[in-house]
Amino acid sequence: GIQIEITGALEIAKRSRGTPRIANRLLRRVRDFADVKTDGVIHQQLAHEALITLKVDERGLEQLDRDYLSIMTQKFSGGPVGLDTLSTAIGEERGTLEDMVEPYLIQQGFIMRTPRGRSATDLAYSHLGLTNPANTKDLFNE
Repeated sequence: GIQIEITGALEIAKRSRGTPRIANRLLRRVRDFADVKTDGVIHQQLAHEALITLKVDERGLEQLDRDYLSIMTQKFSGGPVGLDTLSTAIGEERGTLEDMVEPYLIQQGFIMRTPRGRSATDLAYSHLGLTNPANTKDLFNE
């Protein structure tokens, strides 16, 4: 069987969004990675490498989450933008975004839902390594 060190379990847990179902899914994927790459012991470094390979970042965001934030910040200037517009731009069902992506992004402070649509927060920009254009001063109009 597979063994897991506490450090490996913690690495998986911190990226699981506080959701047991996600933790179990990530554990299965890391376990498969461990079967192929090592002697089967899941430690912190192995879990970290596996999760990076699986494109799950240190905040638990997966590719679809990052695509959502990237499109919102870069294509729609951070919003506000409607869910149907985002859904079309990302190529993902509205229900998937509303039920699977947005709750965690809102809970973690990456986006805000407003009457005019969704808007990216400063945290979303910084997580993507971007500067929020709303926070930059215009050199000519100070």
